[in-house]
Amino acid sequence: MKKTALIIIAAIIALSLGVTARHLFSSAEKTTPSALPAFNLPDLSGQQRNIAEWQGKVLVINFWATWCPPCLKEIPGFVALQEQYADQGVQFIGIALEDKEPVAKYAAENKINYPILLGGDNGVTLAHQLGNSVDAVPYTLIVDRQGQIISRHPGEFSKEQILEIITPLLN
Repeated sequence: MKKTALIIIAAIIALSLGVTARHLFSSAEKTTPSALPAFNLPDLSGQQRNIAEWQGKVLVINFWATWCPPCLKEIPGFVALQEQYADQGVQFIGIALEDKEPVAKYAAENKINYPILLGGDNGVTLAHQLGNSVDAVPYTLIVDRQGQIISRHPGEFSKEQILEIITPLLN
């Protein structure tokens, strides 16, 4: 009898945690538009890049790391979308949350066709400032042509999910 009660209580707690986590993730995706703040980070060549460089484009800003399997899973889709939509004003930007060496190696081996910025600890702080309150990796923002963050997405982001958001912004 006590064992059954414990199992029921554990199931209720697990269900509650699942519902809470789902609420956190789904509410994080729905966002009130807010301005993308200015920031600078170095690229793989060491050159400082300012986010204003891509002003007027639809930005897909992805915080990622080579040690993160979901990050690596979504990157080929990002490469394909960058190639397909670059001429329509879409710009993917990767912000790596680790050291240069593994990032540069991965980017070269996988022919990443969009800018990779090195965030390191500054990237983690930036992700927090941009709404990553659950420390998710990957973490992706979509910014409209007016510089407003219109979507925050913790966790893996599929090509289809991205297209749902960016397609209306291309007109």
